[in-house]
Amino acid sequence: MHSASGLVRLGLTGGIGSGKSTVASMLGALGAGTIDADAISRQTTEKGGSAIARIREVFGDEYITDGALSRERMRLRIFSNPSARAQLEAIVHPLVGAEMMRQIERAKQAGFRVLVYDIPLLLESGRWRSQLDHVWVVDCTVETQIRRVVKRNGLGEEAVQQIIAAQAPRGARLAAADAVVFNDAVTIEQLHTEIGQLANTLGL
Repeated sequence: MHSASGLVRLGLTGGIGSGKSTVASMLGALGAGTIDADAISRQTTEKGGSAIARIREVFGDEYITDGALSRERMRLRIFSNPSARAQLEAIVHPLVGAEMMRQIERAKQAGFRVLVYDIPLLLESGRWRSQLDHVWVVDCTVETQIRRVVKRNGLGEEAVQQIIAAQAPRGARLAAADAVVFNDAVTIEQLHTEIGQLANTLGL
């Protein structure tokens, strides 16, 4: 299944710490266009970002530090008050969606044959599956996720477990996958080889 434009639309997802960004950059090096939903989301909440004024209005000045979203404070607010997550998403998601559409149009005009949608919450959002030709899931054990994120982000194990619990269950991700990249106890060379083989099936 290819989109009408002839562009192959690949959704790439995986839990935090799975190595999804590494796989996305490998596909980019092989000639795919990439759209990083997380990076776009971060841009909206950085200093001068398009979401800042509305976040200040809804949550108050104490959630803005030096003109940017105070991520740690917001993380604590969301964990103690789940409705705050919905409020934040209602501000950020439409802005991210609009910017993704702009980047998709630019990628089409640039002539990419394959476009990778790097979307951490691909399954959770529910809106993306119908817009994609394939879904790849980057997978690893929960123990590996925790170890990687503690090392990378400096968060405590409990905080990482809370983030994992807020994401789709591993089984649900795997059930939705057209292909699974198992990124656990493999070398970067082995991962390169696997991604290269999978990329061939997309015409890269």
